[in-house]
Amino acid sequence: MEIKGKSFLVAGMGKSGIAAARVLLRDGGKVFLYDKKAEGEIPEAVVEAGRISGEYFGKIPEASEKFDYLVISPGIPLDEEIAAFGKSNCGEIMGELELAYRLSRGSYIAITGTNGKTTTTSLVGEILEKAGRETYVVGNIGYPVIDAAEKSTENGWFAAEVSSFQLETTKDFAPKVSAILNVTPDHLNRHKTMENYAAAKAKVFENQTADDYFVVNKDNKEAFELAVNCPAQVVAFSRLEELEEGCFVKDGAIVIKKSCEEAVELCKISDIGIPGVHNVENVLAAAAMCYCAGVRAEVIAEAVKAFKGVEHRIEFVAEVDGVKYYNDSKGTNTDAAGKAIDALEKNIYLLAGGYDKKEDFNPFVASFNGRVKHMYLIGATSPIIAEACERNGFKAYTELNTLKECIMEAKAAAKPGDIVLLSPACASWGMYNNYEERGAEFKACVRGFL
Repeated sequence: MEIKGKSFLVAGMGKSGIAAARVLLRDGGKVFLYDKKAEGEIPEAVVEAGRISGEYFGKIPEASEKFDYLVISPGIPLDEEIAAFGKSNCGEIMGELELAYRLSRGSYIAITGTNGKTTTTSLVGEILEKAGRETYVVGNIGYPVIDAAEKSTENGWFAAEVSSFQLETTKDFAPKVSAILNVTPDHLNRHKTMENYAAAKAKVFENQTADDYFVVNKDNKEAFELAVNCPAQVVAFSRLEELEEGCFVKDGAIVIKKSCEEAVELCKISDIGIPGVHNVENVLAAAAMCYCAGVRAEVIAEAVKAFKGVEHRIEFVAEVDGVKYYNDSKGTNTDAAGKAIDALEKNIYLLAGGYDKKEDFNPFVASFNGRVKHMYLIGATSPIIAEACERNGFKAYTELNTLKECIMEAKAAAKPGDIVLLSPACASWGMYNNYEERGAEFKACVRGFL
């Protein structure tokens, strides 16, 4: 892809936008920055003084202005005004993922799905590193792909967590191994329908060939049905049934079987050091992907045994006065939060609520089955979840104003043997910049009890 002399309108001054602008400037592009925030709200570090060609902070470029490319942040919906401008005034619209792919060397393992992406991507990265590969763990996990793309060699392997928002703007992106872990309701405020959401996820394999691999969850109907249109070799994984070929559980072990080959035991279920049956699924997926990428079974087993999970996902924080505190701030939808509750099983004081992504909270509340002793609610969804509680006969809830209030109320109520769990079932926006900030506040408050 030719950068020098081309004009780029980079929209959205988050991590990926800043990283894209920096690389484009370095390679001789004419870079213009856009963000709907006004100039005074943009951090000074965003603007490389004297090097960018122009700024559009708090305003859309004039209708007469033209650019070769619009590089748009995944956080900007494609029905916003800047995207409409791009369709009329830019030669091509792409995201940072697509840009990075065109500029990078090496092979991609791309992981998408509603839940489990970060844990699975992190484990894939650790397996690749254990195998001695040149490894970059990138994408929605927090490290812009383009930052690694400029460092990689032809031997590099990218373990890339990719969201539906990132996949929307891909065109040529073609991973060597792709995966859809699951598809459950999420981001319907943006995608509008489950069909649109699933179609965005399916773009992960759109450009693959018969020489590539697509790993998919046989136990999740919505994900598995997408495989019918996949041009790559489909490798299923299942926690619930033995498969004729794929990655599955048999006699307490994770095994993989390729066509016309003997089944290979990768590791025991008891080797998995992170709680919850959903993490068995994450290990199945990671193992299948890495095996397809040529990693030996014994290396996969060694990495799985050493893996202790990721920050903000059912993360044990501390035990205070016999009460255990867990940070699951990354549980940003009802399915993820439900899996955290399942993993911890009972005697839970649940901290929930946040940004409204238009989810139905009735099945979530109905699934508690006596495991949640009390729920503390905050944020825009607080009254919505409270209404779901009333409809489902769950009276043990309290609506509060801040996360700290929830923590203090839970601490006062919990007894030895109980669990206090932050698993909001909602995004953090409106109260925090991201789920990491929310989780960090929870951990700081809990550690203040020690």
